[in-house]
Amino acid sequence: MILVTGATGNLGKATINSLLNKGISAHNIAALVRDESKSAELKSKGIQVRIGDYQNFESLKSAFQDVEKLLLISSSAEIAQRFEQHKNVINAAKETGVSHLIYTSFDMKDLRQSIMYGDVQYHADTSDYLKKIAVPYTLMDNTLYADLIPIISGNNILDEGISIPAGNGKTPFLPITEMAEAIAVVLTTPEHENKEYFIAAETAFSFAEIAVLISEITGKTVAYNQTNVTSYVDQLVQQGLSHDDAEYLSRYAGAIARGEFDSNKSHVKQLLGRSPISLKDFLRSIYVK
Repeated sequence: MILVTGATGNLGKATINSLLNKGISAHNIAALVRDESKSAELKSKGIQVRIGDYQNFESLKSAFQDVEKLLLISSSAEIAQRFEQHKNVINAAKETGVSHLIYTSFDMKDLRQSIMYGDVQYHADTSDYLKKIAVPYTLMDNTLYADLIPIISGNNILDEGISIPAGNGKTPFLPITEMAEAIAVVLTTPEHENKEYFIAAETAFSFAEIAVLISEITGKTVAYNQTNVTSYVDQLVQQGLSHDDAEYLSRYAGAIARGEFDSNKSHVKQLLGRSPISLKDFLRSIYVK
């Protein structure tokens, strides 16, 4: 039995779809959800729905019964709570006899030296804890989703250009669907225990280069505007984000500007047996209708 946590989120849904596409029977896939009312789509596919909360250790132990492989998708709770929640999942997995735990960590040059340390420390702490707790694990160090580009680049970029204070830093953006397929490979094939994989594109792009790609795709000249942080936060708030979320994304922009995501490591081709979709083709799917 494979169990996917965070099953109603974007990466969880995409991973379950990848498992189904690989021919894994829906009856052999379980989904951990907090709110059963949000599980109708999963149930319609024949997925086993198990109710559990990262905060509730006993609920996790109950949900993990008969689970062989468990995908721990990092928590979306308040950042200060995430490591303790992850420890609950890991401890429950060990106690119930889960034989392999896969964790979606984060791909940066150095999590503990990042200017985003306060935001990403829980990833480093979770990875360290997994290595100590004696549960066979795989770390999937995911880069930034390519799917974020339209969100963090500004409003109406085809007319107003890309606006983000990311300097000339480069990021190996990868679509969620490609990340999910790589995870599904690890969940369904052998010899991944106690390994760490970098789930990122082979080529990193700056936002200036992304502006050029979108210009080539659409035939419209898209400028790259290196706005300041205050203006960027205001821009995101105008797009409908909360002020806290806007400031959070601005810290990502700062880390991009410092080149913190340009780790120059990728295991995606190795796992998929093919090169991942190019960023240009992904952007074409978004901006060419």
